[in-house]
Amino acid sequence: MLNEARRKLMGIEAEIAAARERLELTLEAAGAASSWDWDITANQLSGDARFATLLGLDPLELKSGVPTRHFFSSIHPEDVQRIRLAVTGILAGAEIFSKEYRLVKRDRGIRWVRAEGRGIAGEDEEPIRFVGTLVDITDQRLAQERLRIAQEAGGIGTLEHVAGFATVNVSDQLCRLFGLHPTKVLPVQTLNNLTHAGDPLIIDLDRPDGPQSVADREFRITRADDGKVRWLAQRGEYVEVGQGGRRYIGVLYDVTDAKASQEQLREANLALAERARGSMRERNRMWRNSRDLFLVLNASGDIKDVNPVWHEILGSPSRWALGRSIIDFTWPDDQIAMLKALQAAAKGGRYDFELRVKHEDGSPRWISWRTSQEDDIIYGFGRDITLEREQAETLKDTEAQLRQSQKMEAVGQLTGGIAHDFNNMLTGITGALAILRRRITAGRLDDLDRFIDAAINSAHRAASLTHRLLAFSRRQSLDRQAIEVNNLIHSMEDLLHRTLGEQISLSVIVQSEDCCAFTDANQLENAILNLAINARDAMPDGGKLTIGAENVVLTKADISRNEEVKPGAYVVISVRDTGTGMTAETIAKAFDPFFTTKPIGQGTGLGLSMIYGFAQQSGGHARIRSELGSGTTVELFLPVAAEIDETNAPLPRRDSGALMGDGETVLVVEDDSTVRLLIVDVLKELGYRTIEAENGEKALPIVEGSQHLDLVVSDVGLPGMNGRQLAEMAIRRRPGLRVLFVTGYAATAASRADFLEPGMDMITKPFAMDDLARKVREILTSQ
Repeated sequence: MLNEARRKLMGIEAEIAAARERLELTLEAAGAASSWDWDITANQLSGDARFATLLGLDPLELKSGVPTRHFFSSIHPEDVQRIRLAVTGILAGAEIFSKEYRLVKRDRGIRWVRAEGRGIAGEDEEPIRFVGTLVDITDQRLAQERLRIAQEAGGIGTLEHVAGFATVNVSDQLCRLFGLHPTKVLPVQTLNNLTHAGDPLIIDLDRPDGPQSVADREFRITRADDGKVRWLAQRGEYVEVGQGGRRYIGVLYDVTDAKASQEQLREANLALAERARGSMRERNRMWRNSRDLFLVLNASGDIKDVNPVWHEILGSPSRWALGRSIIDFTWPDDQIAMLKALQAAAKGGRYDFELRVKHEDGSPRWISWRTSQEDDIIYGFGRDITLEREQAETLKDTEAQLRQSQKMEAVGQLTGGIAHDFNNMLTGITGALAILRRRITAGRLDDLDRFIDAAINSAHRAASLTHRLLAFSRRQSLDRQAIEVNNLIHSMEDLLHRTLGEQISLSVIVQSEDCCAFTDANQLENAILNLAINARDAMPDGGKLTIGAENVVLTKADISRNEEVKPGAYVVISVRDTGTGMTAETIAKAFDPFFTTKPIGQGTGLGLSMIYGFAQQSGGHARIRSELGSGTTVELFLPVAAEIDETNAPLPRRDSGALMGDGETVLVVEDDSTVRLLIVDVLKELGYRTIEAENGEKALPIVEGSQHLDLVVSDVGLPGMNGRQLAEMAIRRRPGLRVLFVTGYAATAASRADFLEPGMDMITKPFAMDDLARKVREILTSQ
């Protein structure tokens, strides 16, 4: 029990210590400036106690670090999107952050703050931290607002009223206007009692919103000290200070003399005066309150007049601009363009353009200008579009980040799928070989074929996956020839019937004219078979599969903006099913590697991506048209061939006895020692004399020597001097020498017709040793 009491005591002491530290941090927050540190890499936000107080966070928690989403948690809903865009710019690599915005406190009060920050990049120039300071500027903003209203109205006395209160804050000058003793606070009723009956009240406590916002009002008062009647004008507006809370800020000024003058002229020119006064007020309101720049220039570009918003946009008083050239305020890089714009504007008509001007702090402001001309005066109207430009740039950076993220997601999906499938296949190979070794060691030689077949099957599956990857990446070696597509499809009908089963009917529709495509026949057969299998799986309850071919000519109008295909003549092979169909989202991802809608273990997701890669490498294209529940049509566009090349017909297969060599000498150049060992061993068993070299540099002295050679078997992708370079040097040294290339990745040999010359042939890895023996025999005996 004593130990339990001690543990409780220690827990209480820890809580007291944490509370004391939290209290100390809160007391520290009484200062003005606060600071934050955003760890971009760790997605953590920390800051001092003043920053925590402004954001309404626990100072102790913020000192240790909180998720960065808390940076935006207390920002006013109308400002949060603007600040998120600015922060996105920092995370994308921008250096400077400077914004003013509102925070909503826990008591629903609103505070204005100014944030100044910068991004810090790491050694790779990628942003790693975002640091800055936050200052409460609420009082300054209110003071600026009071000063602005007083300056615009030419006011004398000022007053402030918080909605719901029966008192009003007043200036000394306002008290003198009403003939009252100077004070800071007056009851609202005191001022209202001095107004004439029927005239507007200064503050109407019976209305929740008080006077109309930003309204000019005139009324009469009877001064408290001398009983004189005076005309006063009132102007003001409400400022939001919290959830449902408002503060009225206004000015009052004496217009008695003006009213007397108006009264003297009213009888003679009442209608004209009213029209003039209304027009003047409208013009002045527009001039004073417009958020756009209004400039009056002479033909030389000198500023004759400018409205007050100049100060808000450029930071300098508008009176400083009078008499100076607009060129003086133009961004240096845009001054020549501004001169040309002034020259065009002086010639008459309207002229629209976008140029930058210099803010007082040295930063640029983008202005969208429109000018008009009358007599020798140019009128300029300018709208500040700096924020829109910044947002557009931020959006562009965000889109670039999104595209990079999508690319990395695709790479991750690709590598994960490859690893999954290859691990299964390697397990079948290594496991079968391990069992074979144990059984041979133990002398158990019965039933070995079963494990040998298992290893071979796994190896064939790995080879098939590799071929699909190369087709997807457009790096497989294509034996492109002129192929009559109609004949090829008809030759596959028996295979397709067996593959589809009895529930699916097959219909082959071909045109009467020849459909001759320039492509690889084997790869086209594989593509059609894969499409048929996909269609079968999309029709689990049976249906109809239609395969057709026709000649088409694509124009620019037929090609979508995102399609990688050129206008021209094509053979189109279409495979159409009556299955379940696809959604638009599925179609958008259908050609992506390892994307599949089939259950795990029932599809690699490489079928359609392989077909798309094959079509693209052939100089064509692939399309999918489908609707959910209405079936799917996949179209392969392959370039049209001029005519069938009968000389490229495959040679008949030879029997095993015809594969034996006759003592010919073969130079084997292969950098992979295991592959080289297997090739040399097979050739020796077949009766060939062999010479080995692991790269082009070691093979070159043999080629240039005097030893007789009948054939060079070389990998294409050798380190240093590649296989094609070695072959060219060997044939130059020994005219008539035959060369057999071995390749598994055809970055430079994607098209055999373009890569091979007379006396050359190619075999693709992985290959069966019998196929290698047959290819060697064929190239040595061919003319």
